[in-house]
Amino acid sequence: MKSRLITVFGASGFIGSYVVKRLAKRGYLVRAAVRDPSGASFLKPMGDVGQVTPVQANVRYKESVIKVIDGADGVINLVGIFRQIGRQRFDAVHYQGAKNVAQAAADVGSKFLVHMSALGASLRSPSVYSKSKADGEKSVTEAFPNATIIRPSIVFGPQDDFFNRLAALACFSPVMPVLGCPYPKYNAGRIDFFGNGGTRFQPVYAGDIADAIVQTIENDTYAGKICELGGPEVFSFKEIIEKILHSTGRRNLVIPVPFGLALTVAFLAELLPVPPLTRDQVKLLRNDSVLDGGANGFLPFGITPTSVDVMLPSYLDKYCKGGRFSRFSGA
Repeated sequence: MKSRLITVFGASGFIGSYVVKRLAKRGYLVRAAVRDPSGASFLKPMGDVGQVTPVQANVRYKESVIKVIDGADGVINLVGIFRQIGRQRFDAVHYQGAKNVAQAAADVGSKFLVHMSALGASLRSPSVYSKSKADGEKSVTEAFPNATIIRPSIVFGPQDDFFNRLAALACFSPVMPVLGCPYPKYNAGRIDFFGNGGTRFQPVYAGDIADAIVQTIENDTYAGKICELGGPEVFSFKEIIEKILHSTGRRNLVIPVPFGLALTVAFLAELLPVPPLTRDQVKLLRNDSVLDGGANGFLPFGITPTSVDVMLPSYLDKYCKGGRFSRFSGA
């Protein structure tokens, strides 16, 4: 094993916990760089005593970044946000934060850097989120040319922010929106409300991403490359909503919501303290989150990606009407 001590930024996050667990299992020492070390204490039992150490760091501040990278053999940056709150802005985290990490890794002579981006990141995107991800990639490769860039589609797992959020919405909303559908039109003797079912996704399991990341740090062939990762299947937004309703035993009314209407809804939602939908997210959804050519990106890693159907029932059951065990009690 070439590297022993690894600094993981965003270690206490959704994907971070999977990465830390796998690194510890393979015998690495993990420096878990997080904003709140006390809140990351749950990471310690993932390894032997002293193997996983939470340390305070904030990618927005160069000094804290350099301090936690110094002495490490390699760096993994998983920090990302889905909405802007307070000082946590897309540009500050995805661009400046990524730049701080990459520059510090280069300055201290880290052997490798793995940077988490997002599928579809583009400098030409109308979405601030997507553009900031692309800006981050650019800053990373400029400072650390051999960095490995990971671009996943929508990530799923017990702590995800996508399926859980939609399932929670189904608990109190009688209707479930399908974003990205065209306006209704008459087609083949009937009114077509959903078209192709809205935005398409290729959901990828967090554990599979973590397995791929571990391989990239142990194989030099991934240095300087972009790895796009998706699951084994592609689903439309409508199909995803239907899967969530099936997994939770709910019969909410599914309605099409064209992007124009979605922007208006998002504008009103942004007036709430924690908006369930933002205009930037609507802009992001205008583009499918799918790999080209039907690939899933895991072939070089020898990983068979996990299906959504395998995992969803194991963690969405808590949203079932009547509680987690209602489906077994006949409720």
